Amino acid sequence: MTLNIFFFSITFKKREVSLQEAVQQEMVEKLYEENRDRQISMLHFM
Repeated sequence: MTLNIFFFSITFKKREVSLQEAVQQEMVEKLYEENRDRQISMLHFM
């Protein structure tokens, strides 16, 4: 009987975010919240 054992090492490295990417992500979050608020207000309107 043969026993094969494999060892894997997985490392995670935090990705550096550029200033442009951070601004883009902030704008996306702001638009998402605005649309969510609009949907909620329309739901309460009906």
